[in-house]
Amino acid sequence: MKAIAVLLLASLPVPQARVPDIQSSKPEPHFAQLAKPGRKSGKWYFARTGHAVYCYGPVMTVSDTGGGLERVATFCKGDRLLVPLKD
Repeated sequence: MKAIAVLLLASLPVPQARVPDIQSSKPEPHFAQLAKPGRKSGKWYFARTGHAVYCYGPVMTVSDTGGGLERVATFCKGDRLLVPLKD
């Protein structure tokens, strides 16, 4: 009896759900929206090298090679993970 029930359930058609095409349903962006890239929140910092750097992450205190502590900005523009800051 269980075998007949399993065969009956396996023979039933499975409904297919259609996913709407996302690309065609989006409105055309205006020229002003194309010119403005998405803005991430960040902050300008003064690096130890004397340059200003724009970083997205928090400021952290890490140990340096000499055993001391130094403040660094994290996730900076230009694919730099850590930038030592001038105090």
